[in-house]
Amino acid sequence: MEKNKKLIIGLVGETGSGKDTVAKYLAEKYGAHLMRFADPLKDTLKIYFDEISKKDQQWLALEFRKRFGNDILGKALRKKIENGEGIISINGLRMPEDYTFVKSFENSFVIYITADQELRWKRTTTRGEKTDDNMSFDSFKETEKVETEIHIPEIGAKADFTIRNEKDLEHLLSETDKIMAGIM
Repeated sequence: MEKNKKLIIGLVGETGSGKDTVAKYLAEKYGAHLMRFADPLKDTLKIYFDEISKKDQQWLALEFRKRFGNDILGKALRKKIENGEGIISINGLRMPEDYTFVKSFENSFVIYITADQELRWKRTTTRGEKTDDNMSFDSFKETEKVETEIHIPEIGAKADFTIRNEKDLEHLLSETDKIMAGIM
């Protein structure tokens, strides 16, 4: 890739779909700089709490958007992106404004990573990433009905690429490599 040229890759997917795995792989194999829409939220919550729950992040995201506008999380990332170069992976598109933000950059692509709901729930309960990851399947289904989650499928439908992550890790990474070969 050309020096000083930016490639923006937005990652969208439901909880437990494999977004973080793809983001880490993009960093390791392709040297991508990782960013998340949730970074400013996590930074804020870490000031007050040692452990952060998904529910707290969802609440804070909605409050920030209500108070400062729907594009507030994009504004928090724009300066970092404009000063960066190379491949920049933005993980966690959740709202229509997030998609618009990513696509506002000239050389940008959105990848939708998705999987069956029950499979994603099983992955989530074993990863221990957030304090509220260990929940029943019924509770998991309810968390996907909140405002910060309901737009994911519609954003995914507009994505440039889709990966159905229902096989093994090797398949997920292979699909990612195919997409990257097409982009680069």
